Amino acid sequence: MSHKWLLEPCFAIDEESRLLAREHQAQLTKPPGSLGILEGLAIRLAGMQHVVQPSAQRVWITVFAGDHGVAAEGVSAFPQVVTGEMVRNFANGGAAISVLARSLGAMLEVVNLGTVNDPGELPGVRRAIIAPQTHNFCEREAMSVAQLDAALRAGADSAAAAQAAGAHLFIGGEMGIANTTSAAALACALLGESPVMLAGAGTGLDAAGIQHKASVIERALALYPGDDDALAWLARVGGFEIAALAGAYIAAAQMGTPVLIDGFITTAAALAAVRIQPACREWMFFAHRSRERGHARLLAALEADPLIDLGLRLGEGSGAATAVPLIRLACELHGRMATFAQAGVSGA
Repeated sequence: MSHKWLLEPCFAIDEESRLLAREHQAQLTKPPGSLGILEGLAIRLAGMQHVVQPSAQRVWITVFAGDHGVAAEGVSAFPQVVTGEMVRNFANGGAAISVLARSLGAMLEVVNLGTVNDPGELPGVRRAIIAPQTHNFCEREAMSVAQLDAALRAGADSAAAAQAAGAHLFIGGEMGIANTTSAAALACALLGESPVMLAGAGTGLDAAGIQHKASVIERALALYPGDDDALAWLARVGGFEIAALAGAYIAAAQMGTPVLIDGFITTAAALAAVRIQPACREWMFFAHRSRERGHARLLAALEADPLIDLGLRLGEGSGAATAVPLIRLACELHGRMATFAQAGVSGA
């Protein structure tokens, strides 16, 4: 299987549009810089969209779901059957991300990459089954090269669908019991950090549960070479949904679609994506700072400044969806405020 497509160049950001957007911001009826991060959001989007007046109205959300063999180690507060049950909940419109997507008028796609409790054919759910679950990475690599390739390409397919729909923004979400363990293991491998520093509560583990999770990750990392090959580590300790997220982020950047990164798990996938294709970092916005232990370390590694901090740790893309109104407001302010000349107001 070939992963050469991951190294293809990312879409060019238009520096002229970004410069013109910055000049436009300087003429709006406000002190320079007084709208803080909102100004930078609009300017960055302008360069990405090759326009002076950017938009974030068309939002595409894909939730990737997959089960993890490491769940057998007792690292989650919830049983593994929940993954498949939540896929059904997404399809029925009852999950948090379902509510948020409707509120935003966003397109919501769910991709089932493989669940032990298979819910079958469901409306709004794309079946891209790789296997019922990854292998237990404490015993062997989580996935084969062929499975990794399938997961990465499943993510790219969703990014392509978003681009074809004219999406202004792509959000990737995830669902998979034990996937905070997988994400923490991946983060430890790529950052050279101790599992004790990055393993968190996930679905609600107590202190003893977190300690056990860290010991499970420690056992797994000891099985593999101490290198920083992101693709290799995705196969060793990743999940189908985490690999799909990484593939989606790279493909979106190659196609010119900005991405809004959610929480801990998606940020671990983003770090892997950036290690594989560094140019995709420029296409990433970061939605929020999760309560999950380890997220702050990942954000620091990516030099990311998240938009909100609401104590969220749900996943599903919910934190990213919650931040979308801020990006939309940044675009509205940029496009609808009067300039000093238009308003007849004296500038500085």
